[in-house]
Amino acid sequence: MAHHNKHRMSRRTILQMTGGLTAAGVMGGGVAAYAAPDTFTHPGMLHNEGDLGRARARVAAGDDPWLAGWKRLTANAHSAAGWDPNPQETIIRGGGQGENYGILYNDIHAAYQNALRWKITGDTAHADTTRNICNAWSRTLKSLDPTYSESRLASGIYGYQFANAAELIRDYEGFDLPRFQTLMKEVFYPLNTDFLVRHNGTCDTHYWANWDLCNMASILAIGILCDDKAKFDEAVDYFHNGVGTGALKNAVPFVYDDAGLAQWQESGRDQGHSIMGIGLMGAICEMAWNQGVDLYAADGNRFMKAAQYVAKYNLGQNVPYTTYNNCDNVNQTVIGSGGRGQGRPVWDMLHYHYTRRRGLSVPYITAMAEKGRPEGGGGDYGPNSGGYDQLGFGTLLYAK
Repeated sequence: MAHHNKHRMSRRTILQMTGGLTAAGVMGGGVAAYAAPDTFTHPGMLHNEGDLGRARARVAAGDDPWLAGWKRLTANAHSAAGWDPNPQETIIRGGGQGENYGILYNDIHAAYQNALRWKITGDTAHADTTRNICNAWSRTLKSLDPTYSESRLASGIYGYQFANAAELIRDYEGFDLPRFQTLMKEVFYPLNTDFLVRHNGTCDTHYWANWDLCNMASILAIGILCDDKAKFDEAVDYFHNGVGTGALKNAVPFVYDDAGLAQWQESGRDQGHSIMGIGLMGAICEMAWNQGVDLYAADGNRFMKAAQYVAKYNLGQNVPYTTYNNCDNVNQTVIGSGGRGQGRPVWDMLHYHYTRRRGLSVPYITAMAEKGRPEGGGGDYGPNSGGYDQLGFGTLLYAK
């Protein structure tokens, strides 16, 4: 059910007035109640023009917390203009031998952060840097080696991140958007969709939620980048109706309504991956929101309750826990305390969505956001891949 662009503002108003319930339902035939818009909004992934304009004005005025977020961005080495890309023909993640995926994620974060600097100051040296990185990779990259299962983490995480960098410079002079769109559709998307269908030949809930979520995020981002309604709808439909652990009802299997909390699928595993998953589902919700589709409020704010749950536990407080069992009959009987309290730049986006756009109280999300301000980005949370799982800089981009 696509809606014409002229109706999009009224639709957004309806979503805000009703708390988004209009978009949360599922219609017969398993189609989400709101499908892709007839005309995509650009930029319209993690950032819309309003977010970028506000950051631009507030940084120029020297206002905090935006200025503090800006200083965090400019202090990051990936944000320097003139970053020299190192494109590879094949990216390998997994197996421990010949892995080179760190080259890709470092270049992606440089592309994204330079694009942010251009959007906020207008300094074209940064846009040139993003353009040169994106063009170099779209000219060179031919495959994400599918030999190892971890290739599906690369296809998902780096797919949605790279698409977000390109979205910010999609109209910039000299950027070969059609070739970059081809890269995303031919190298990243096939692995994304294959994973959600087959899960590498395992049963449906074999993999942790992060695996599904990053590939869902990539499909959604590629749909927006390529103005491809079928891909956008594929991701939204999987969010509502998918068989794997990234679908909302499987990512958040237990709801504790009396406490306003809901258990996250990876809670029995550890907290680093739980927080990562909250960040990935948040990214999916934000990208859909910027196209007029409210996934944040789906199923009675089920995701919000899960984010509150993960935040509360990582603030050092107790939460209820129900034994989790997957299709391989793997049982987790207690919550996993590994990584408890770790910092990742995922909370400000959620805090500002729920408190400012929706006017809701989310005390645990808010407390986690306050602890993490101003949020940084690539490499600020560790030198290995985990430090690059989120694009970050939420304080700069989402503060309202």
